[in-house]
Amino acid sequence: MNTQVESLPKAQEDPTSRDHPREVVLLLNVGHALDHLFLLIFATAVGTIAAEFGFARWEDLMPYGVGAFFLFGLGSVPAGRLGDLWGRRQMMLVFFFGLAGAAFLTALAQGPWQLAAGLTLIGAFASIYHPVGIPLLVQRASRPGAVIGINGLAGNLGVAGAALLTGLLVQMWGWRAAFVVPGAASLVCGLLFARWCEPQVHAPGRSRKPPQVVLSREALARALIVMTAAAVTGSLLFNFTTNGNTQFLTERLGDLVQDPALIGVLLASIYTLASLTQVVVGRLIDRVPLKRLYLGLVLAQVPWLLMAAMSAGWWVYVALLGAMVCIFGAIPFTDAMIVKYVDDSVRSRVAGMRLAVSFGVSSLAVWALGPVVKAWSFASLFLLMAAIAVCTAAIVLLLPPDPVRSVQTRPSGPEGSSAGPSSR
Repeated sequence: MNTQVESLPKAQEDPTSRDHPREVVLLLNVGHALDHLFLLIFATAVGTIAAEFGFARWEDLMPYGVGAFFLFGLGSVPAGRLGDLWGRRQMMLVFFFGLAGAAFLTALAQGPWQLAAGLTLIGAFASIYHPVGIPLLVQRASRPGAVIGINGLAGNLGVAGAALLTGLLVQMWGWRAAFVVPGAASLVCGLLFARWCEPQVHAPGRSRKPPQVVLSREALARALIVMTAAAVTGSLLFNFTTNGNTQFLTERLGDLVQDPALIGVLLASIYTLASLTQVVVGRLIDRVPLKRLYLGLVLAQVPWLLMAAMSAGWWVYVALLGAMVCIFGAIPFTDAMIVKYVDDSVRSRVAGMRLAVSFGVSSLAVWALGPVVKAWSFASLFLLMAAIAVCTAAIVLLLPPDPVRSVQTRPSGPEGSSAGPSSR
């Protein structure tokens, strides 16, 4: 296989490649946090909602949330296309305002099917962020790895916020407030984004900004296939854990912790600590061979998942923390590969197709979570996740060789070459 690597001279850089204003970067990162927070409100509050709707077990209500995750993946395709051809700024406004409206409607649900419809609508608007918000964020970034790492931290702080904020809101005002309060926050963010983010002169699909590293057509096709397959297995782990961890800790720590709000605090602390991994990984992506780094984090998931399956007492907390550190740490890699290898004019569409496949398939995890735990146990679920992590590692081994020197910054380098600096 011939992997062609070209270093792009500074003369070809987009004159508008300066970083976004801080206010815009902040709102894009907050948007990522809201994106993940909205998707996990239901999983965190499912026990309370199930009791109100007359379900004997939370597992029986869990399948009603699958529509949100299915459309979270499927909606990425049209969202990515509209982001490239209509405009990423416009689509982010649809994202903020749409999430707010969907959250308010969900809070009005009077039964499981109305709830399912509201959650599905949330998933449809939430699908906009990843294929649109992340390409918009890195469109002007001089250090995309670090930017993706911080953005990943923000997204997973949203996961932590779902565990903490939802638990507190449910305890104080009920599960409906858990949708209304974030909905109001999304509405405010949309108004601020409309004010602070300057209109785009041209949609990304009407212009051309080359990727950092130019691969041969065969190598690029292979990289895209492998990253999509790895994203599917990685998304399965993410959905199984983030949707099931609240009930997992409730079950395993039942003799030690009975307060649902305290369970939320414990889980939020796990997600917050694990999220910091993405900042470190983001910086390493700019310096270390991507394939080697990715493989190491995926393999590290296996022993922690096995430990979580077999642990009891406070060792459950330690094992779950280790597993989430490795699962969260693996998240930035597919976005980093798209930034590295894909032209900016089509990044949203490529990301949308990848997300549609990975999240569409992994939405089955949300549907299967309740029945699997009910039929077998959380121990069996974590053993299954360890097997999935092994499959992910095998997939990552198929990635093309990484042209590591092309992403290293050497300010004193005289000219671009296969061993020189890449375009920033």
